[in-house]
Amino acid sequence: MQSQQHYAIIGAGPMGLCTARQLKQYGIAFTGFELHSDVGGLWDIDNPHSTMYHTAHLISSKHMTEFSAFPMKQGVATFPRHDELCDYFKDYAKAFDLYPHYEFSTKVIHCEPNQQGWAITTEKNGAQQTRQFKGLLIANGTLHKPNTVALPGTFEGELIHSSQYKSPAQFKGKRVLIQGCGNSACDIAIDAVHFAKNIDMSVRRGYYFLPKFIMGKPSDTLGGAIKLPRRLKQIIDAFLIRMIMGKPSQYGLPDPDYRMYESHPVINSLILHHLGHGDIYPRKDIVGVEGKTVTFADGETREYDMILQATGYQLDYPFIARKELNWQGMAPSLYLNVFHPKHHNLFMMGMVEATGLGWQGRDEQAEMVALYIAQQEHGSKSAKALTQTVQENTGQRADGGYNYLALERMAYYVDKTTYRNAVIAHSKALKADWPEPQLPKQDACTSLAGEH
Repeated sequence: MQSQQHYAIIGAGPMGLCTARQLKQYGIAFTGFELHSDVGGLWDIDNPHSTMYHTAHLISSKHMTEFSAFPMKQGVATFPRHDELCDYFKDYAKAFDLYPHYEFSTKVIHCEPNQQGWAITTEKNGAQQTRQFKGLLIANGTLHKPNTVALPGTFEGELIHSSQYKSPAQFKGKRVLIQGCGNSACDIAIDAVHFAKNIDMSVRRGYYFLPKFIMGKPSDTLGGAIKLPRRLKQIIDAFLIRMIMGKPSQYGLPDPDYRMYESHPVINSLILHHLGHGDIYPRKDIVGVEGKTVTFADGETREYDMILQATGYQLDYPFIARKELNWQGMAPSLYLNVFHPKHHNLFMMGMVEATGLGWQGRDEQAEMVALYIAQQEHGSKSAKALTQTVQENTGQRADGGYNYLALERMAYYVDKTTYRNAVIAHSKALKADWPEPQLPKQDACTSLAGEH
């Protein structure tokens, strides 16, 4: 077995790339592994493992999502297309010289802990090899394994998951039922309006719908100037959204039976427009399927040629045993969704979701981990203190007091403010006893920032 003092990063999507940048910045040797032939992760629609579709755009605005060290190009739209984002990540990898650190078209087969660190088996062009690494950083994303739902019966039409959707031409002339009402479901339903013979949506629970723009500005850039108590913020924001968008029940959808921010909101006002115009028809939960006939909870029946399940994704790390991830329920139980209570050389990168966290919030996570690894190497008190904190607080959720719904998607959801405050505080403590004369200089790519 080849011995290395390197750390291993799995994945070259947004999280993998910012992790690689931070490790490089703090002088930590690493090797990255990427299943596809290039960077970008799911944002590269040419990646055979991508769940992207041709009409997809960023849900959050670019300024709330981009890396601060590498702003997007000025000509890029407020809510960029997937291909613009793919180019953005390729430019990012070039600007910070990350390509030489990656082995592309390489599949990670198995990761096994041992006394020296991690034995990692990879495969490329049919040939496998096992190498020894000092530590492991998993950054392969959270939107790969479809969360398919068993139908109550047998459907004789076309049954697909949203992960298999690429183009609205797939709907041409068909009677389509979309199961679900999250962000992807709503985007895809709007695509289907222009191609399908008719389009219905089966909705089981209520959602909060937010517009992308308010008074010409991205809605995610508004508010926050005045810090409100959590409960008061929920009340005020829900009231304001109801004033702007109306109640979902006015469009035939169920109203949410939970408070705002306790589940991920739908950032889409066009879905309500098409519901209001009869282009999309709301349906209740599916209770029966026979042939091409679907029966809904209110007793209504209708025939369909296609059912598209927009039912989300499950966390999936097939290259490592769940017991090594301290898996509890629907997700690993880790401190700040990153640190393992026993494996102090294992880090889950990007297994975090929060309204408004953006890639910059994930970059802050990556810097915290890079600092921790570097301080472990130095044997610093700050690293030992964080290790103690991890052991004592694993399982505690940075939820800010929000009562998140018990859903697959929400299993790793956090409150942005609570989470970022904790990450920034840990990074500050890790920097405080840095043994060198000064910390590495932040490598913001200013030469390209003006072009981006």
